[in-house]
Amino acid sequence: MTRINLEVKYLTQEHLTGFENYKYSCLDTSPLSIYIMHPFWNKVVEFCPKWVAPNVLTFSGFLFTVFNFLMFSYYDYYFYASSDDHPEPPIPTWIYAFGAFNIFMAYTLDGIDGKQARRTQTSGPLGELFDHGLDSWTAMLITVCMYSVFGRTEHSVSPLRMYFILWNVFINFYLSHWEKYNTGVLFLPWGYDVSMVATILVFLLTSFAGHEVWKFDLPGGMTAGTVFEVLLYASALVSNLPVVLWNIYKSYRDKTGKNRTLVEALRPLVSLGVFFTITTFWVTHSRSDIIEMDPRIIFFASGTIFSNISCRLIVAQMSNTRCELVPWILLPVGGAAVFSYVMPQHALATMYVVALASLLAHVHYGTCVVRQMCHHFRIKTFRIREHSE
Repeated sequence: MTRINLEVKYLTQEHLTGFENYKYSCLDTSPLSIYIMHPFWNKVVEFCPKWVAPNVLTFSGFLFTVFNFLMFSYYDYYFYASSDDHPEPPIPTWIYAFGAFNIFMAYTLDGIDGKQARRTQTSGPLGELFDHGLDSWTAMLITVCMYSVFGRTEHSVSPLRMYFILWNVFINFYLSHWEKYNTGVLFLPWGYDVSMVATILVFLLTSFAGHEVWKFDLPGGMTAGTVFEVLLYASALVSNLPVVLWNIYKSYRDKTGKNRTLVEALRPLVSLGVFFTITTFWVTHSRSDIIEMDPRIIFFASGTIFSNISCRLIVAQMSNTRCELVPWILLPVGGAAVFSYVMPQHALATMYVVALASLLAHVHYGTCVVRQMCHHFRIKTFRIREHSE
């Protein structure tokens, strides 16, 4: 029987050589992280056996967020469970408590995987790529779960506004890695730790008080959902974007970064801009109002494709290679958007196809990249070499 080889070598020799010369450089200035979370993680990691590979912790943390997404999808697929005037039953309060536990575990495992790598002397580019690559997918998974707390109610935001909130999260994540692409240093944003802790607290409060606790109006007609929306946009404009631009400017001024030309420095933003344009055109010009029909599948497809684009940027910045201008994964998405506009009766079915295809393509990309790096560095993804045990 002929064996079909589905493996694709996405990494060039230039990528692999760049990974060989890669040195991790990170700066975490968040008070929450420095004074609370890191001391806690330093204690927790001591309970982890040294034979446990760091990537096992990373992947386990990711699976907690995947389970959360599947759990909330089961109980609140269309985001109506928090609406009192809709026949869909409310989410059981214990689900929110379980959701808080899952986020806590994901956050903790994400916080100790690097520490475990240093304890076991197995730090390397694969671990960082594995970590940040999965984080790029988690950005969608956690944010979409949060939407179930408020839902599509009069005290929340519409699916279209939630789509733009999700894109706000995407852009903030991407900017941090675009910043590293130009500076060579990953400046961890303060918003990450705050958002994780806030998500845990929101889930816990909802589990005790029910989703009704968020049904209130503030002066000026602001609702809980609107406050959530405004805080996310404000944090991006105040604490993230200005800091990213300032750090890049300093790297050019002090000649500490990559000192790329303006065109090359902006190159990674092209793929993100093209993707945003395609998906936004799709959801805002859909003659069948696809965002109202099934917002979850749009969020999922967008988050999966975004993760793929982010992973390609992370590969480029870690290997110090030129970032792809427009990844091939965007070509069929653009074609599907045009097809949906011309044939609106098939828009939802087309989105399901895009979601499934993007999932398979992204899993294939990630699997092949990890396998290729393992082969090159002669290591195992989920096992520690004997001399490191």
